[in-house]
Amino acid sequence: MPGHALESRLDGAVGGKTASALDRAFGMKTVGDLLSHYPRRYARRGELTPISSLPIGEPVTIVAEVRRASERRMQNRKGSILEVVISDGHGDLSLTFFNQSWRIKDLHPGRRGIFAGKVGEYKGTKQLAHPDYELFEDEDTARLNAQAYANLPIPIYPATSSVASWQFKKIVDLVLDALGPVSDPLPETLRARHSLLDARTAIERIHRPDFEDQIEQARETLRWQEAFVLQSALLQQRQFVRALSAAKRSPGPLLERFDATLPFARTPDQVTVGAEIERDLQGDWPMNRLVQGEVGSGKTLVALRAMLQVAESGGQSALIAPTEVLAAQHVRSIARMLGPQLAPELMPTLLTGQLPAAERRKAALRVAAGQARIVVGTHALLSASTTFADLGLVVVDEQHRFGVEQRESLRAKGSSPHALVLTATPIPRTVAMTVFGDLDVSTIRTMPEGRAGIQTFVAPLAEKPGWFARVWDRIAEEVAQGRQAFVVCAAIDAEAATKDDTADEPVEPDASTRTRWGVVQAAELLARQPAYDSIRVEVLHGRMPSDEKDAVMQAFARGDIDVLVATTVVEVGVDVPNASTMAILEADRFGVSQLHQLRGRVGRGGVPGLCLLVTEAPAGTSARARVDAVAATLDGFELAEVDLELRGEGDVLGDAQSGVRSSLRLLRVVKDADLIAESREAAQRVLDEDPTLRRHAELAAAIERRVGMQERAALAKN
Repeated sequence: MPGHALESRLDGAVGGKTASALDRAFGMKTVGDLLSHYPRRYARRGELTPISSLPIGEPVTIVAEVRRASERRMQNRKGSILEVVISDGHGDLSLTFFNQSWRIKDLHPGRRGIFAGKVGEYKGTKQLAHPDYELFEDEDTARLNAQAYANLPIPIYPATSSVASWQFKKIVDLVLDALGPVSDPLPETLRARHSLLDARTAIERIHRPDFEDQIEQARETLRWQEAFVLQSALLQQRQFVRALSAAKRSPGPLLERFDATLPFARTPDQVTVGAEIERDLQGDWPMNRLVQGEVGSGKTLVALRAMLQVAESGGQSALIAPTEVLAAQHVRSIARMLGPQLAPELMPTLLTGQLPAAERRKAALRVAAGQARIVVGTHALLSASTTFADLGLVVVDEQHRFGVEQRESLRAKGSSPHALVLTATPIPRTVAMTVFGDLDVSTIRTMPEGRAGIQTFVAPLAEKPGWFARVWDRIAEEVAQGRQAFVVCAAIDAEAATKDDTADEPVEPDASTRTRWGVVQAAELLARQPAYDSIRVEVLHGRMPSDEKDAVMQAFARGDIDVLVATTVVEVGVDVPNASTMAILEADRFGVSQLHQLRGRVGRGGVPGLCLLVTEAPAGTSARARVDAVAATLDGFELAEVDLELRGEGDVLGDAQSGVRSSLRLLRVVKDADLIAESREAAQRVLDEDPTLRRHAELAAAIERRVGMQERAALAKN
């Protein structure tokens, strides 16, 4: 009887009930999903974990020995408590079981095993209540092959409360025993060059190693597999796009007229990137380009020139922005940049879900008829009711807010339109290769002249609580000089514990504790400050009606508001040259790149910028390290590397960004940078020789497993 394949359904291999539990716990559907859930670490049967270092409240898996077990009746209700004390020779840990006296037969002194549960505390003593456990073989059998048995590595898997590590191990053993041949996606030459195992042996050894020194070679093989398959998938997607034919969009009088009215010379990087885009738009296949550049480096100008090139032949451009505030801001700044001659011809049009019905209908008609050659909107552009006459270019602003699925569903509204992705979050080289490997990458590093620059200071309230009052005084001093300021909060209302739904970056796990400063609380504090009696303070957040948000933003831009207390809705695209100061409260709740983005809202005109990062995070914590890193440099590219080191790539490579089913398993984009680069070159060689992978069926099957049908459909939608 043939064995299971990696693409076999899990219920056929382990039964429906177990398959459902694995799907709920880990999202696993196939045998391949199960076998790519690798052990987190390995324990030995002779190894005892220091009980003294177990963290309270954390789930743990430990190897320990039973010291004593006793049972007693409960005083206030029926039933009994079984208490078992286990030890590592240095510390004791108590296990408690309610009404399970039968367990005492197994848990007698001298027995060793693996115990798993959440560490609690009762009367000053650490304990596990109702832990899962698996005892090692009985002593007689163990003695027969004691040495080999004691050194056999025990895989410890990432587990959940419903599927413990050794339950997972038993399922893996069952599946491995029935596994048929495993196809190998790596070319033989690559395997030989790096002394890698075949795929079947690598899977077997990572899950069931006989010796510790087998583990690293298995890991190395699987790392190469992961990198090679992912790079092949991304390069193949790039190939798919290049196999499509695109309408060639040549530059003409519109672009010449626009350039002639520019009140400044473009920076060298703007010129270089502009030339790359100009070439792409006249190419045989659709452009698929990512432009990364600092806040204020001129990405919008570069995108607008591309839109004018498309408009020359009557084509339309759609710019999708992550928030209503930013979409409205883009339309205004585009109309301003086009000027009174060009704006009426191109008719920049706003289309968002929160427009009044009559306005939205009018806007949708202009778009469908092709009158509006520049369309700016939010997710409303993706709706089935939005149609374009001739969509030639899709511009995605702030790619990290959108998944591949969304980008491609907008592209599907045209006939192979060109795509331009903008990001102000600089991307380290390895992340660009791993996440945006299907895109050509352009970088704008030089900043326009005339920027006054930004100074950033940390207000460390843990050490210097008096600095909190100084923050408000400093803002008042700036306002007294005729300037404006932002106060940014991580939540709308701290009392209601309402998290801002516009934040896009994960925060530290300990930041889930209640925030102290929401927009509501900060505004109330300023209302009580005598120095702010004559200062005009307003609030802005994501829960306000769209027209109200827009009115507040426009009033701030006109100078009718002195201090704007807001959530991260001001993070991108808000351009108020007179805003000189920003105070970010509880700055440790934000990610590095988000702090850098926020800071970029000040110092945009001739007025020097000042950013105050207010934090109660103590020195030496990772939360404080993030804040200190942002204060130490204005170089976003340097900060992107720091961010990657501090957060790890798990957060950088989310499903939505990468467009693949799961984030990286064994691959680490910092540590494995050279491996990823070499994998990409090897993948490129294979695809150059065999574009359809007809002669590399095993690689094609691995790509199909890695990038599922749904994701492939999203990647290929045009």
